[in-house]
Amino acid sequence: MRLLGNILWLILGGLVLAACWAIIGLVLCATIIGIPLGVQAFKMAELTLTPFGKNVEYGGGVGSVLLNIVWLVLAGAWMALGYLFAGLLNCMTIIGIPFGIQSFKMAKLALWPFGTQIYG
Repeated sequence: MRLLGNILWLILGGLVLAACWAIIGLVLCATIIGIPLGVQAFKMAELTLTPFGKNVEYGGGVGSVLLNIVWLVLAGAWMALGYLFAGLLNCMTIIGIPFGIQSFKMAKLALWPFGTQIYG
């Protein structure tokens, strides 16, 4: 089921979205100040590429909390709202519920990416 879900996810837009995240990560890494944000964009690209079967573990310390607050104010809230909206649209049909759940997983990561690890 995980393989089928990931294949459908890629065909229905996951590949394009992951490529956009990777490009954003490359642009952010062009400056020294943007490198921490670029690393988080690559983390989003990784989860967006194949979300089925991956788990996100949240952690980190005080530094991660401070960086997450900056991220939340600059971009995280808008990205999370986009993923939340996509998840709600997906959950309107029975077939889309698994995709909606993955969108909700990405919305949470978009809010709080620093200090997280992706396993799977």
